[in-house]
Amino acid sequence: MVEIKRLSTADNEFQDQLDRLLTWESVSDEAVNQTVRDVITTIRKRGDPALLEFTAKFDGWTPSVAADLEITHSRLEQARESISDDQRQALEAAAARIRTYADRQKMAAWSYTEDDGTLLGQQVTPLDRVGLYVPGGKAAYPSSVLMNAIPAKVAGVPELIMAVPTPYGEQNELVLAAAHVAGVDRVFAVGGAQAVAAMAYGTQTIPPVDKIVGPGNIYVATAKRAVFGQVGIDMIAGPSEILVISDGGGNPDWVAMDLFSQAEHDEDAQSILLCPDAGFISRVGQSIDRLLPAMERRQIITAALASRGAMILCRDLDEACRVANHIAPEHLELSVSDPAALLPAIRHAGAVFMGRHTSEPLGDYCAGPNHVLPTSRTARFSSPLGVYDFQKRSSLIMVSQAGSERLGRIASVLARGEGLTAHARSAEYRFER
Repeated sequence: MVEIKRLSTADNEFQDQLDRLLTWESVSDEAVNQTVRDVITTIRKRGDPALLEFTAKFDGWTPSVAADLEITHSRLEQARESISDDQRQALEAAAARIRTYADRQKMAAWSYTEDDGTLLGQQVTPLDRVGLYVPGGKAAYPSSVLMNAIPAKVAGVPELIMAVPTPYGEQNELVLAAAHVAGVDRVFAVGGAQAVAAMAYGTQTIPPVDKIVGPGNIYVATAKRAVFGQVGIDMIAGPSEILVISDGGGNPDWVAMDLFSQAEHDEDAQSILLCPDAGFISRVGQSIDRLLPAMERRQIITAALASRGAMILCRDLDEACRVANHIAPEHLELSVSDPAALLPAIRHAGAVFMGRHTSEPLGDYCAGPNHVLPTSRTARFSSPLGVYDFQKRSSLIMVSQAGSERLGRIASVLARGEGLTAHARSAEYRFER
């Protein structure tokens, strides 16, 4: 049996219990930080030679020259042709759905003109070059290639650079095929903190980018945090999370497997069930015990459920929504008969999966919305990755002669109130006679 916590909102200690359950601290210790600092400093100083040395040290293969780090477009095309028809069709179908959804996210420029002829507005432009980090080798995620690359290309990013580690020279065909399908421009066989440093500062072979997106291990996450400011980053992601709100209807096996779907990521992943029906919670517990032995990653699932999982009995669905908003989960499933009625009460969630037939993995792979989502309660103030993350906004101000005097007098008063007389005079020069 799995030792998954049973909590009740009626317990006086519930809030403290919940907050302890939600606490997660990054495992990035001083040793990791020092290693990452050393890698970044060395890449900045020595460029390609350092990149080759780190590839030999950390990835276990030695390119002859730095140019060998680049995986050619023809190699990507070859990978697309080498995978099975089922895999190719699945990649292309998922890509099409992601692209269709992303198309609706594009921000448009706008402007308006005031009565005196003054024009105000907003111009929207894409980033010039974006770097995408993708885990490689055995931990290969072609879905991450699609989810990170396609919104960037829809945004109009002219050049998308991908870095993917190839342990011992092993290239993952699905990942390379996904890069071809998604329209990635250049791919480099580089991993770890050295890949992040190379994309942030540039080397003789890898050009510097404006923003770095994509998941990675603790060294990659630490490096992204370290180079933030030199470049933009998407987020520092924590462990995967799922919260299921159930009304006590439906199939308990479905809910159990939904909890497994995130718990199998790693031992720190979090799976929580909120339900006002104690009997249904017990049935889900029975399903967990019955289904778990057949799971390939049962040891990881067991550890995750035991350390950070919970099944919580609440008074009603209104209270379940309040608790869910406090948790602000990455993935929220509304496994209820009328999810649309519950949706207005949901304020904080990375993605909301509505209805019993909407399993979370559909969002991971092919529904259309992005699977790069805020974790560790950051959905309180963050959003999923989207086209808007690859676009930036510039304010437009074109003041007419009449507007220059009208606005200049306002600016002059405020500037002098702040003691900034040059500001005031700059405005006044435009309308003084």
